[in-house]
Amino acid sequence: MSKLISLGIDATKIPREALREDNKGRKWLNLSIWVEDTPDQYGNDVSCHIQQSKEEREAKTPKIYLGNGQKKFGWDDQPQAAAPKASAPVNDDEDDADDLPF
Repeated sequence: MSKLISLGIDATKIPREALREDNKGRKWLNLSIWVEDTPDQYGNDVSCHIQQSKEEREAKTPKIYLGNGQKKFGWDDQPQAAAPKASAPVNDDEDDADDLPF
């Protein structure tokens, strides 16, 4: 099942040194996204920060949080009940079948 997160990012908080360039000249920003079990006081249960290196984590470098958001659809992990199938109207009167235009 697909899952959707609505997340806002403050792009002004992204330092240039956080952008990584690959061998094709494309720039990447590696992020870590956390999904919490319970929402905070604003209803947000998702947060996002710039991914840290092992050295940064060991040195306890503060994380650079870029934004937060909310889980939206498909997160309940419960099977969703199938919508009832539409059925053709039941015709109890056989004589009405002759009234069809075709």
